Amino acid sequence: MLSSIRSCSRILPHLRQAIVLQKFPTELPGISYRRCISLTQRWDKSKDKKKDKKPGKVEINEEILREHVKYEALLGQMEKAIENLKEDYIRNISLRSSTGALEELKVRVDGKEHKLQELGQIIRKNPQVIVINLSGFPQTIPAVLGALQKSGMNLNPQQDGTTLFVTVPPVTKEHREQLAKGAKALFIKCRDTIRTAQNDTVKKIRKSGSISEDVGFSIQQQVVAIGDKFVAEAEKIHDVKHKELLGDRK
Repeated sequence: MLSSIRSCSRILPHLRQAIVLQKFPTELPGISYRRCISLTQRWDKSKDKKKDKKPGKVEINEEILREHVKYEALLGQMEKAIENLKEDYIRNISLRSSTGALEELKVRVDGKEHKLQELGQIIRKNPQVIVINLSGFPQTIPAVLGALQKSGMNLNPQQDGTTLFVTVPPVTKEHREQLAKGAKALFIKCRDTIRTAQNDTVKKIRKSGSISEDVGFSIQQQVVAIGDKFVAEAEKIHDVKHKELLGDRK
């Protein structure tokens, strides 16, 4: 048997060519083509079976998950990550700067973060200009200017006393690309939050000595499947935003 296989390996290139051309080369002494063809066909079939094999769908058993992990808390963390991604896209990743995006802008003052709307009054003077009145907290003006310039919204605010004038930038190719980078960064943040919640739960299951190995493995698979589902949802949200910003370009 072993000698036949070695013989087959020596003439395999000839067999492949013969099958394509429907014409066999001259028989080599001591080698049975019929046996070689049979072995080759068996090998190809087993190869095809491996290719067709797909991982089975993991069934989620909520009753078992609730019994062994903090299931509701896990779902809550992942759902919160998705909601944060949606909100970040609405507020910070827009082709046009909006008062809503500026209201939610985080400004660090004296080591603490504040929303811009907590520090001043924000009004859209006209479609091209947004006015920020900081007369109530004039000491925060340098921090607000820095936050606006680093917001990723391509803003260049101008100061007049305690008032800032923010010109809404034109939608350029560079601005779109910058927004797309910001959208990708927010997606990665969301994905990592989901995976962290998933991995923390899996680690706790592995360290638990109160459940059998089979049950523990099943729970781990289910937790990973839940994480995959939420990551896929985040990817869809990102793909829609990416297309909005750059069309079909990757």
